[in-house]
Amino acid sequence: MNIPSSFKFSLAALATAGAALAPAVSHAQTQPAAMGASEWKTALTLYAYLPTIGGSTSFPTLPGNPSPSISVDGSTIIDHLKMTFMGSLDIHNGKWGAFTDILYVDIGGNKSKTRDFSIDGVPGTLSGDLSLDVKGTLWTLAGEYRMATSDPAFTVDVLAGARMFNMKNTLGWNFTGTAGSHPLAGRSGSTAVSDTLWDAIVGVKGNYTFGAERQWFVPFYFDIGTGQSDLTYQIVGGIGYRYKWGDVVAAWRYIDYNMKSGSAIQSMNFNGPMIGATWRW
Repeated sequence: MNIPSSFKFSLAALATAGAALAPAVSHAQTQPAAMGASEWKTALTLYAYLPTIGGSTSFPTLPGNPSPSISVDGSTIIDHLKMTFMGSLDIHNGKWGAFTDILYVDIGGNKSKTRDFSIDGVPGTLSGDLSLDVKGTLWTLAGEYRMATSDPAFTVDVLAGARMFNMKNTLGWNFTGTAGSHPLAGRSGSTAVSDTLWDAIVGVKGNYTFGAERQWFVPFYFDIGTGQSDLTYQIVGGIGYRYKWGDVVAAWRYIDYNMKSGSAIQSMNFNGPMIGATWRW
């Protein structure tokens, strides 16, 4: 049976879960400027992230053939999106702070196929329905410390924390048929695969403001870590504009995972644009 193109993302995610994979949403979250020593500042960001997904595998193949790679574009994700939530929360008091970032995606698809056949002149049909649901969660939690800088337009926070990636894949099937006027015994069922990876991370984030009233800014974010993956890192950079009520940011985000030796998924990366809005109080 040919695998439908509509299952590209789901099959890639299923392979990922089976290999004990893992990342990310982190964020290109902007930071408030000066803060009082005992003044709490809070920033809530909601954003959209549309990456392409790539990677390499070590699945066995015929001699002389390379292992299959993972390649899923953003349009495939949109076509099969069932539900998503992407957001982050940042709090500061003086030089100390903390942030959390969560990305949840639920993607699904199904495919039906019917074939006619004939045995000794007796006609029949076989019908099959396949469904695949993929749920993924990327959660980052870290503490941060505001570094002193000589330029008040330049804000830098160092951070340390953890990132968790969970993926659950559920495959369902239902097969029915007839032979002549007699129904054939149907077959149906489902199976689920779930895996979770935890990694410790360290990094830096901040922004540089510019313009006549310093309403424009360049946010940046970088982290690197290891744990249940061999190595993971994330890079975010973009441009933003600050209003009285908050900020609007457009950025590019790249997340990379290299797996432990022996994993069926050797590497995986997420690469694409994101746009978000931040409210402050």
